[in-house]
Amino acid sequence: MNRIPRGTVQEQTFYEQVGGEPTFRKLVHRFYEGVAEDPLLRPMYPEEDLGPAEERLTLFLIQYWGGPRTYGEQRGHPRLRMRHVPFRVDRAAHDAWLHHMRVAVDELGLAKEHEEQLWNYLVFAANSMINTED
Repeated sequence: MNRIPRGTVQEQTFYEQVGGEPTFRKLVHRFYEGVAEDPLLRPMYPEEDLGPAEERLTLFLIQYWGGPRTYGEQRGHPRLRMRHVPFRVDRAAHDAWLHHMRVAVDELGLAKEHEEQLWNYLVFAANSMINTED
């Protein structure tokens, strides 16, 4: 039997498979272009400039999908639900967030299996952020 020596085959992470940092920067930048114009979501970002929020989400997604761990080094554990508690996240906010993310995902032109994997995670994440009844 031919065996591949341990450690010689390294599978690429999702992060690497989809193009690494440029892909996630493009995704999140396009997403925040939509958020900037959204009357429901924009008030949830107290900073005058969306740049810091864009950078945080970019670094989080990069780390989540197997890229550098910069987010954790800078901010610690993601604690996503806790970080969103100050904001009213109801079904309408969920839907608006997913709408802008859908536009951004579609513009990436990912392979079908990558697009589905990313989208399924984003839907899961959006559902888990709801903290207010409609």
